[in-house]
Amino acid sequence: MKLLGISGSLRRDSVNTKLVKEAARAFAPSEFVLADLNLPLFNEDLEAEGMPESVTTLVGQIEAADAVVISTPEYNKAPPGVMKNALDWISRVHPVRTAGKPCAVISATAGNAGGERSTSALYLMLVPFNMKMVFNPEVFVGRAGTKFAEDGTLSDEATFTFLTKKMDALKAAI
Repeated sequence: MKLLGISGSLRRDSVNTKLVKEAARAFAPSEFVLADLNLPLFNEDLEAEGMPESVTTLVGQIEAADAVVISTPEYNKAPPGVMKNALDWISRVHPVRTAGKPCAVISATAGNAGGERSTSALYLMLVPFNMKMVFNPEVFVGRAGTKFAEDGTLSDEATFTFLTKKMDALKAAI
Protein backbone atom coordinates (compact mmCIF):
# COMPACT_ATOMS: atom_id res chain seq x y z
CA MET A 1 0.00 0.00 0.00
CA LYS A 2 1.15 3.51 -0.83
CA LEU A 3 0.62 6.27 1.73
CA LEU A 4 0.93 9.97 1.01
CA GLY A 5 1.71 12.19 3.99
CA ILE A 6 0.91 15.90 3.92
CA SER A 7 2.18 18.24 6.62
CA GLY A 8 0.62 21.68 6.80
CA SER A 9 3.83 23.10 8.22
CA LEU A 10 6.89 24.09 6.20
CA ARG A 11 9.15 24.49 9.24
CA ARG A 12 12.22 22.20 9.27
CA ASP A 13 11.59 20.93 12.80
CA SER A 14 7.81 20.83 12.48
CA VAL A 15 5.92 18.67 14.98
CA ASN A 16 3.27 18.10 12.29
CA THR A 17 5.87 16.71 9.90
CA LYS A 18 7.12 14.50 12.72
CA LEU A 19 3.55 13.40 13.45
CA VAL A 20 2.79 12.54 9.83
CA LYS A 21 6.02 10.50 9.67
CA GLU A 22 4.97 8.69 12.84
CA ALA A 23 1.58 8.05 11.25
CA ALA A 24 3.43 6.42 8.36
CA ARG A 25 5.41 4.29 10.81
CA ALA A 26 2.15 3.14 12.42
CA PHE A 27 0.53 2.54 9.01
CA ALA A 28 3.58 0.58 7.75
CA PRO A 29 2.99 1.15 4.03
CA SER A 30 5.01 -0.51 1.29
CA GLU A 31 5.77 3.03 0.13
CA PHE A 32 5.54 6.39 1.91
CA VAL A 33 5.84 9.76 0.21
CA LEU A 34 5.92 13.07 2.08
CA ALA A 35 4.34 15.79 -0.06
CA ASP A 36 6.01 19.16 -0.53
CA LEU A 37 3.62 22.09 -0.03
CA ASN A 38 6.18 24.68 -1.12
CA LEU A 39 3.86 25.77 -3.92
CA PRO A 40 3.45 29.20 -5.47
CA LEU A 41 0.55 31.21 -4.14
CA PHE A 42 -2.58 30.34 -6.08
CA ASN A 43 -2.99 32.72 -8.99
CA GLU A 44 -5.12 32.07 -12.05
CA ASP A 45 -2.57 33.96 -14.16
CA LEU A 46 0.03 31.30 -13.27
CA GLU A 47 -2.50 28.61 -14.10
CA ALA A 48 -3.15 30.22 -17.51
CA GLU A 49 0.58 30.00 -18.24
CA GLY A 50 0.51 26.29 -17.43
CA MET A 51 0.03 24.37 -14.22
CA PRO A 52 3.15 24.73 -12.02
CA GLU A 53 5.24 21.54 -11.95
CA SER A 54 5.10 21.44 -8.15
CA VAL A 55 1.30 21.28 -8.34
CA THR A 56 1.23 18.52 -10.96
CA THR A 57 3.72 16.57 -8.81
CA LEU A 58 1.45 16.89 -5.76
CA VAL A 59 -1.65 15.88 -7.71
CA GLY A 60 0.23 12.90 -9.14
CA GLN A 61 1.27 11.85 -5.64
CA ILE A 62 -2.35 12.00 -4.50
CA GLU A 63 -3.48 9.97 -7.48
CA ALA A 64 -0.79 7.30 -6.92
CA ALA A 65 -1.50 6.93 -3.19
CA ASP A 66 -3.88 4.36 -1.77
CA ALA A 67 -4.53 6.68 1.18
CA VAL A 68 -3.63 10.15 2.44
CA VAL A 69 -2.82 11.33 5.96
CA ILE A 70 -2.78 15.07 6.64
CA SER A 71 -1.29 16.64 9.75
CA THR A 72 -2.27 20.24 10.30
CA PRO A 73 -1.00 22.87 12.70
CA GLU A 74 -3.42 25.39 14.16
CA TYR A 75 -2.67 29.03 13.46
CA ASN A 76 -5.23 31.47 14.85
CA LYS A 77 -7.85 28.72 15.27
CA ALA A 78 -7.53 27.50 11.66
CA PRO A 79 -5.30 25.50 9.32
CA PRO A 80 -2.36 27.47 7.94
CA GLY A 81 -2.49 29.29 4.64
CA VAL A 82 -0.09 26.83 3.05
CA MET A 83 -2.72 24.10 3.47
CA LYS A 84 -5.52 26.19 1.94
CA ASN A 85 -3.22 27.22 -0.89
CA ALA A 86 -2.44 23.57 -1.68
CA LEU A 87 -6.14 22.68 -1.68
CA ASP A 88 -6.90 25.60 -4.00
CA TRP A 89 -4.27 24.39 -6.47
CA ILE A 90 -5.38 20.75 -6.25
CA SER A 91 -8.96 21.78 -7.00
CA ARG A 92 -7.86 23.29 -10.32
CA VAL A 93 -6.68 19.98 -11.79
CA HIS A 94 -9.52 18.15 -13.53
CA PRO A 95 -10.83 15.59 -13.13
CA VAL A 96 -10.53 15.82 -9.35
CA ARG A 97 -8.36 12.85 -8.38
CA THR A 98 -9.36 12.83 -4.73
CA ALA A 99 -12.87 11.37 -4.99
CA GLY A 100 -13.18 8.26 -2.83
CA LYS A 101 -9.55 8.44 -1.67
CA PRO A 102 -9.28 7.39 2.00
CA CYS A 103 -8.01 10.30 4.09
CA ALA A 104 -7.21 10.80 7.77
CA VAL A 105 -6.60 14.18 9.42
CA ILE A 106 -4.46 14.56 12.53
CA SER A 107 -2.98 17.57 14.29
CA ALA A 108 -0.15 18.64 16.56
CA THR A 109 0.09 22.01 18.29
CA ALA A 110 1.96 23.78 21.05
CA GLY A 111 -1.32 24.49 22.86
CA ASN A 112 -3.29 22.09 25.02
CA ALA A 113 -6.19 21.45 22.59
CA GLY A 114 -3.92 19.88 19.98
CA GLY A 115 -5.54 21.49 16.96
CA GLU A 116 -9.15 20.47 17.40
CA ARG A 117 -10.48 23.67 15.78
CA SER A 118 -7.97 23.51 12.96
CA THR A 119 -8.94 19.93 12.20
CA SER A 120 -12.64 20.79 12.18
CA ALA A 121 -12.00 23.67 9.78
CA LEU A 122 -9.89 21.43 7.54
CA TYR A 123 -12.72 18.90 7.32
CA LEU A 124 -14.91 21.67 5.89
CA MET A 125 -12.22 22.59 3.37
CA LEU A 126 -12.00 18.95 2.26
CA VAL A 127 -15.74 18.53 1.58
CA PRO A 128 -15.50 19.51 -2.13
CA PHE A 129 -12.84 16.84 -2.68
CA ASN A 130 -15.24 13.99 -1.86
CA MET A 131 -12.60 11.98 -0.03
CA LYS A 132 -13.45 8.97 2.11
CA MET A 133 -12.76 10.59 5.49
CA VAL A 134 -11.66 8.54 8.48
CA PHE A 135 -12.86 10.53 11.48
CA ASN A 136 -12.23 8.23 14.44
CA PRO A 137 -10.33 7.94 16.58
CA GLU A 138 -9.46 11.61 16.68
CA VAL A 139 -5.77 12.40 17.11
CA PHE A 140 -4.98 15.83 18.55
CA VAL A 141 -1.48 16.14 20.00
CA GLY A 142 -1.43 19.03 22.44
CA ARG A 143 1.83 20.33 23.91
CA ALA A 144 3.44 18.54 21.00
CA GLY A 145 6.92 19.88 21.72
CA THR A 146 7.03 17.59 24.75
CA LYS A 147 5.76 14.46 22.96
CA PHE A 148 8.64 13.69 20.59
CA ALA A 149 12.10 12.25 21.20
CA GLU A 150 15.18 13.83 19.65
CA ASP A 151 15.04 11.36 16.75
CA GLY A 152 11.51 12.57 15.86
CA THR A 153 9.63 9.54 17.15
CA LEU A 154 6.71 9.88 19.52
CA SER A 155 7.89 9.41 23.08
CA ASP A 156 4.33 9.43 24.40
CA GLU A 157 2.99 5.85 24.21
CA ALA A 158 -0.67 6.81 24.61
CA THR A 159 -0.43 9.18 21.64
CA PHE A 160 1.22 6.52 19.48
CA THR A 161 -1.51 4.04 20.47
CA PHE A 162 -4.26 6.47 19.32
CA LEU A 163 -2.30 7.22 16.16
CA THR A 164 -1.94 3.50 15.41
CA LYS A 165 -5.70 3.01 15.84
CA LYS A 166 -6.35 5.87 13.43
CA MET A 167 -3.94 4.41 10.89
CA ASP A 168 -5.58 0.98 11.25
CA ALA A 169 -8.91 2.64 10.48
CA LEU A 170 -7.32 4.35 7.45
CA LYS A 171 -6.03 0.99 6.18
CA ALA A 172 -9.49 -0.51 6.65
CA ALA A 173 -10.95 2.30 4.50
CA ILE A 174 -8.82 1.32 1.51
